Amino acid sequence: MLLQKMKTSSLILLLCISFIGFAQPKANIKTLKTSYKNRKIAVYTSADSTKFRLSNTDNLLFKDNKQPLETELCVFVYPQKTFQTFIGIGGAITDASAEVFSKLPETKQQELLTAYFSKDKGIGYSVVRTNIHSCDFSSESYTYVNEGDKKLSSFSIAHDLKYRIPFIKKAMAMAGGKLIVFASPWSPPAFMKDNNNMLQGGKLLPEYNQSWANYYVKFIESYQKQGVPIWGLTVQNEPMATQRWESCIYTASEERDFLKNYLGPTLQHAGLSSKKIIVWDHNRDLMTQRASTILEDKKAAKYVWGVGFHWYEDWSGGAPMYENVAKTNQLYPDKKLFFTEGCAESFDQKHYQYWKNGEKYGRSMINDFNNGTVGWTDWNVVLDQNGGPNHVGNYCFAPIHGDTVTGELIYTPSYYYIGHFSKFIQIGAKRISSVSSRSQIMTTSFLNPDGKISTIVMNQTNKTLNYKLCVGTFESSITILPHAIQTLVY
Repeated sequence: MLLQKMKTSSLILLLCISFIGFAQPKANIKTLKTSYKNRKIAVYTSADSTKFRLSNTDNLLFKDNKQPLETELCVFVYPQKTFQTFIGIGGAITDASAEVFSKLPETKQQELLTAYFSKDKGIGYSVVRTNIHSCDFSSESYTYVNEGDKKLSSFSIAHDLKYRIPFIKKAMAMAGGKLIVFASPWSPPAFMKDNNNMLQGGKLLPEYNQSWANYYVKFIESYQKQGVPIWGLTVQNEPMATQRWESCIYTASEERDFLKNYLGPTLQHAGLSSKKIIVWDHNRDLMTQRASTILEDKKAAKYVWGVGFHWYEDWSGGAPMYENVAKTNQLYPDKKLFFTEGCAESFDQKHYQYWKNGEKYGRSMINDFNNGTVGWTDWNVVLDQNGGPNHVGNYCFAPIHGDTVTGELIYTPSYYYIGHFSKFIQIGAKRISSVSSRSQIMTTSFLNPDGKISTIVMNQTNKTLNYKLCVGTFESSITILPHAIQTLVY
């Protein structure tokens, strides 16, 4: 008898759960109907061979939708399906960027600060990466200590007080104080390495593990004394690349052990355990191997906030390995994914307005965000008319170039493509489901804290395309020009 009652109760409970489960979608549809009927859609466009640059090109309305046909091009947005929380987009303030900035007329300095760091008048950068002593985008190699000073008693960031720190502080002010600053080292001082050289790779000598860990603490504390809070750091820039500029090699197990035994505990002992530690900081190709080696070790994993990555894995002519970002996210969903560097290489003034450079940014950002990335960081925010300065001739493009002879600012397509994300996605936004019915267009969407949705749509074809934006039971017909990117705000 008791067993029969239990069976009856279980059946009633199962029916209740089933009823609630089937009723839920209707509640969502009702919410969508209340939210979107006759609501406005602001369309912002940047397109090749036009004057449209983050231009408000249309204002549309939602209407009731019908079952889409297979022949129709559609973007389906599902706001009730949420994913990662967005932390920001930005770029790097290197020595090179800071030196170029210092040589610009004051009016152009203000224009550049506004263009990047103002949400209303610019594209609203909220992230800055900077280098721990010199990198390739410095006018010379230098460190913060005297040669051979293992105890770091001579440690000083005086070099950075001339250009870099003033620029960062002005960027912070323009951003209203809401700016994430994270730092990366390119190489330990030469005396700490087995090749006795900051350049050409080499490895950190074991006897300097603790001294090098202390170096990060000194850097963080020195910057914070100057009014520049350091939000986080990467263990090593590109730890598998032997470069002709500042570089240092760590295998996955070496990075894991340095983090576990030295860097993590040292930051913790210094009261800096709140600083976000990012591992890897190299290309998408090896990121799953690096992540698994470090994160499967619980003693190392406890210090890791996330996995950083770059986009240069296509140097051999292959396709970008976006799927590795997704796989890392699937393997370690409790750790963050953060794009820490990317740029268009092989600088040539003739290609300032090369539209495909911008499209590379759009493709990467859409794929990286759709695969779980929480933040995205470009390389140098500004470079000169030569793609530098760079002490080893490794010149590249920036979204904005500052001609130090004429004082002119040159805005490249990359600036506008980045802006279609950074200007319209708010800190704290949730990525939501956004799917295209055809491969001609790419899309991603975010639900902002203010309740508005920003949907980015990108057309890489040579044709003008007509598509429907479908949200719940509502739709709107939209046109996108050839080689264009749009942000839809509604």
